[in-house]
Amino acid sequence: MGWQGSNPATDFRGSGFVSLENLLFFARIYPASFQRLLLKSQGMRATWEYPFAVAGVNISHMLIQLLELNSARPKYLPGVNFIRMMSDEDEVFDILYCIAFEMMDAQWLAMRASYMQFNDVLEATRAQLERELSLEDLHRIQDLPAYNLLFK
Repeated sequence: MGWQGSNPATDFRGSGFVSLENLLFFARIYPASFQRLLLKSQGMRATWEYPFAVAGVNISHMLIQLLELNSARPKYLPGVNFIRMMSDEDEVFDILYCIAFEMMDAQWLAMRASYMQFNDVLEATRAQLERELSLEDLHRIQDLPAYNLLFK
């Protein structure tokens, strides 16, 4: 599944239990999407792919930072819009995680990335997600342009 060592617990240092919960949510709620990404069944791919599970942990960590979840109140539009979306959907963070994973995989393919370019791909994903979360008319998670990636 893409752990870095024999003990997966060591991979959760960056974002803790939430990243495991995100992976489980993804597998449970969007199983077709999860399996497609896990098995890397679409697109032209490098010989040495990104490690799936560790990528998921990194995505959780990136979202926590982007949404300013470690601060008392978000200062920037992505975090403010995230709070607004929470009033409509309890599982908005988990759904956003699934969208971000899809976005990251799409970036991976578009950039024809190799393992050594993972951080570049993650940064490009963050920038794209930040743009989408900064849209003025964003009220529900379904309003994100990338939401449809979950259903391809």
